[in-house]
Amino acid sequence: MKLELQIDPALPEVTVTVRAPAQTPEVDALLGRLAAADTPLLGFREDGTAVPLDLDTVLRFYGEDKDVRVQTAGSVYTVRERLYELERRLAGRPFARVSHSEIVNLKRVTALDLRLTGTIRMTLTGGVTVYVSRRYVKKIKEVLGL
Repeated sequence: MKLELQIDPALPEVTVTVRAPAQTPEVDALLGRLAAADTPLLGFREDGTAVPLDLDTVLRFYGEDKDVRVQTAGSVYTVRERLYELERRLAGRPFARVSHSEIVNLKRVTALDLRLTGTIRMTLTGGVTVYVSRRYVKKIKEVLGL
């Protein structure tokens, strides 16, 4: 990928143009990151208060009771995006899908237990434990270089 920056004081705002020979997963991930950079991710408390979330503090996103929750070290919020939308939005960041209903922040993984047959137990910051489903084990091993 070639990057090019052009400074033009006459422009009223920043304009990003992506030129590619074809629409590839790499291009899609880039467009997703650019779009997501403009929009903060909001977490909602039980009282309905919206809080902008810092993705560096997120431990995991998971499905629960037909909602998507986001867990940080100190709180659990509800987000309005579906997991597949979050997965696209988080492309290129240190997040990975570990099961049908869970996405984890790989920067928050403190331990891996590989002794279990067919799965991996991940321990996240604060002692939160999640399991990689059989379907995602190969992908997670590749991402982690195992």
